[in-house]
Amino acid sequence: MVEHKERLEQVRERLQREELKNNASGNLRDTFNRTNNGSSNDLASSLGWKGLAVLILAITVVAIISFFIFN
Repeated sequence: MVEHKERLEQVRERLQREELKNNASGNLRDTFNRTNNGSSNDLASSLGWKGLAVLILAITVVAIISFFIFN
């Protein structure tokens, strides 16, 4: 039989998906810490579409509030 060996990147991505599936809300802090070392692509993929929408909404609200305060 031929054994299928995963590459290190594939193993890392599979483990990351399993962790996200098991602990979706607990990954928020890890996501923000990961942005110090990673790219915005890591942030977007680990948050999912709902988390990314909340993040964009929060940034927009803060920008609007700061516009009115400092203007």
